[in-house]
Amino acid sequence: MFEFAWPWAWLALPLPWLCWRLLPPRAARQDAALRVPDLRDFARGSAPAVTGRPRNFRRWLGLLGWLLLVGASANPRWLGEPVGVTASGRDLMLVLDLSQSMEVKDFILNDTPVDRLTALKAVAREFIRRREGDRVGLVLFGEQAYLNVPLTFDRATVASMLDETVIGLAGRSTAIGDAIGLAAKRLRMQNAPHKTIVLMTDGANTSGHVEPRRAAQLAAREGLKIYTVGIGADEMLVRQLFGTIKVNPSTDLDEDILRELAQTTGGRYFRARDVGELQQIYAELDRLEPVAREQEHFRPVHLLFVWPLGAALALAGSLALWRSGRIA
Repeated sequence: MFEFAWPWAWLALPLPWLCWRLLPPRAARQDAALRVPDLRDFARGSAPAVTGRPRNFRRWLGLLGWLLLVGASANPRWLGEPVGVTASGRDLMLVLDLSQSMEVKDFILNDTPVDRLTALKAVAREFIRRREGDRVGLVLFGEQAYLNVPLTFDRATVASMLDETVIGLAGRSTAIGDAIGLAAKRLRMQNAPHKTIVLMTDGANTSGHVEPRRAAQLAAREGLKIYTVGIGADEMLVRQLFGTIKVNPSTDLDEDILRELAQTTGGRYFRARDVGELQQIYAELDRLEPVAREQEHFRPVHLLFVWPLGAALALAGSLALWRSGRIA
């Protein structure tokens, strides 16, 4: 369907006629009393007399340009067919640890040892893809926390920004409390009925200005639910000079505080020791935080004002060249 978004702009159409009727005419130009002979006068004398056609033609072109300009100001647009969109009314903020400990290679992905962040990206990417209808955001933290992607329906952008994250981008230490506080602040500004934080870390709170328990209490007061995920294997083999030894790479993981954060807000704590458990955790999150299927409709809008505007500018340029004498 074709329509004008601002039809009242057509009220400006008679403006040139009103100016011609109401404004006083321009005073006739007074030529000099003394003319200096010029050879060009002979050439003009031999040419036929100029009629009023070129002037009338320019006038009609000017009126056409004005018509196109007013039409562009009315903002013509084409409305497409209604398109159904699933909206869940749920805001989901992913909070991801990028501290130095995330580079430990204690996960196996496709039979290849990978660091914790690489494994997390592979599983979280599919989780984000499944959250159709949710608004998803991304907070990254290390020594400091910052908003990487605000809440958006564009899940492809969230997944792309997640793929571009690197370990140590936000510092070497871990500011869990600051990360929860930032995520809670961004969610509090929204009107969605369901607001969820998914916190993924492999360590303990070692930095920041906000204590994690205090941040969780503030989140609970705002009706936010926090799910925490502890990342890291319980054991791994490390080669040394005199052989291979078995170590626990998750000694720094503070599971007690992660459980307490989840319980304070009515969420749950999960433990991810390998890629399989990560996949199970995200599947469980899909079950605990189901995607609602409320159907909304919108009509795609294609703006058309650029065409009459471009034609008006082209006519204005042609008239300017004509008046300067560059166009015969």
